[in-house]
Amino acid sequence: MSIAAPMLVISLIIYAGLFGLFIYLVILIIRALKKYIRSKDVRAEKSVLKQNLGEVLKDLRTKNKMTQEFVAETIGVSRQAVSKWESGECDPSTSNLIALAKLYRTTVEEILQNIKQ
Repeated sequence: MSIAAPMLVISLIIYAGLFGLFIYLVILIIRALKKYIRSKDVRAEKSVLKQNLGEVLKDLRTKNKMTQEFVAETIGVSRQAVSKWESGECDPSTSNLIALAKLYRTTVEEILQNIKQ
């Protein structure tokens, strides 16, 4: 028996293990993609909810005849933050939402009630 035979067996075992690992990773990727595809409705609903909060905030700001810069300076954030809130790119923190409600002379509850579900 030569030295090459055990090396061949070890190589085959290593390749079989790598092939098994590759198959396992492919299965995990397929499962993740299926889960992502199934969550399309949830993601769409969440983006609509954010967009509507942004629209409510923008409507309140324009009804009070305020600029984004004025709102930002008054509550201590950047104008870009106000813009992101109104575009639905992100939501204001709880403390910022409370500050916005005070500035717009309304309550947080009224702001949230105006969001269409």
